[in-house]
Amino acid sequence: MTVLDITALAHGGDGVARLEDGRVAFVRDACPGDRVRAEILQDKGRFVRAKTVEVLEPSPDRVEPPCPYFDRCGGCQWQHVAYGAQLRAKGSSVSDALARIGGQDPHRVLEPVASPSTYGYRNRIELAVGWDADAGPGRGMSLCYSERGSEELVPVESCLLLPEQWAGSPRALTGAMRYLWGRDGLPVHRVGLRVSERTGDVELDLWGPPGPFPRSRVARVLHDAIDARTTARVLVREDVERRRVRGVEVLAGRGFWTERLADLSFAVSPPSFFQVNTAAAESLVASVLEALDGRTGPVLDAFAGVGTFSVPAAVAGHDVVAVEREKSALHDLKRNLEGAGADADVIAGDVAYALDELELIDTAVVDPPRSGLTADGLAAVATLRPGRIVYVACDPATLARDVRRFQEAGYALVSARPIDLFPQTYHVETVAVLDVVDGAT
Repeated sequence: MTVLDITALAHGGDGVARLEDGRVAFVRDACPGDRVRAEILQDKGRFVRAKTVEVLEPSPDRVEPPCPYFDRCGGCQWQHVAYGAQLRAKGSSVSDALARIGGQDPHRVLEPVASPSTYGYRNRIELAVGWDADAGPGRGMSLCYSERGSEELVPVESCLLLPEQWAGSPRALTGAMRYLWGRDGLPVHRVGLRVSERTGDVELDLWGPPGPFPRSRVARVLHDAIDARTTARVLVREDVERRRVRGVEVLAGRGFWTERLADLSFAVSPPSFFQVNTAAAESLVASVLEALDGRTGPVLDAFAGVGTFSVPAAVAGHDVVAVEREKSALHDLKRNLEGAGADADVIAGDVAYALDELELIDTAVVDPPRSGLTADGLAAVATLRPGRIVYVACDPATLARDVRRFQEAGYALVSARPIDLFPQTYHVETVAVLDVVDGAT
């Protein structure tokens, strides 16, 4: 055991302290300002990993976690930290990554934008199916989140990140699924739930392999449990975690979920991505549109998805070229443009290979996955020589890496604005603006 003074929060969720020998300690369940008694779990040489055993002197920013699953569930890491301290940590994680990895001036990072709600903000959760083999058919099935720091699962009956009227949905779904499993057995590995406070829409997605399935019974029982307007199977042949979708089978309803974002309606198919915090995503959209303000040339929306940025930009009068490779998202993108009465050129394909015939792009909006841009994707965007690049990132480290690459290609970072779409967690979105350097080739 060792006594540690916690000075900061790390991207990843742990508190940060220094050992007597000067090495960094990453301490689970710690808050900046705490003095804790900690147990060292792993010695990695240059640093150690530890867990809080006892809080000797609590920080003024330490609060009581309201969730009964917080001590085990991996969904939230910072419920014990006051929200103001969370925001400061997220701003620091962005500025630190840009300085350390990207070689950028940390003063380019603007004040973080807070989420309008710190609980009840998620429009989507996804639960894994867990088993207790000794409990008998059906009764041993539970809907779970992953446990922090392990491959174990944590059965849950509620989630405080869902809006209040749906917070108890995991319990209702567990009861319905146990009934169905005990009767038929179900080839389902994960259960996705989408809800909207703005439209009242509820969608339930069952992820699993193709095969025989009691379609009508499942649709009826699950509708009775949570009043879902759409129930669908998302069919995957390999490991469900790899998200290799082979098809979608609508069991009941329209086959898509609806949400309103920035005064626009969006239809989202079961496999398609949509930001999980609708209210905070409006700040994301506003930041992108602000970066486009006053620019009159064509706008490239790479990784366009269902049109989160393409549709508002087109409605605002910009000439938009949208690139997306996923079939479900492409279908949604076209439908959402049409629903908004907007027009854009839509290109199906991978960003790394779909930009060859484009020219005269004034601004490129890129919103890549957590891994960031591939080398080929980044080169394809840089080759177009847009005057401005608006990079929407969900990981500070990959953002910093790609900012450095764009700098090498003749761009300079103007600003980076952290936006908190994920309160109670260490995750943070960032909108970074880069302009081409005069004379760069």
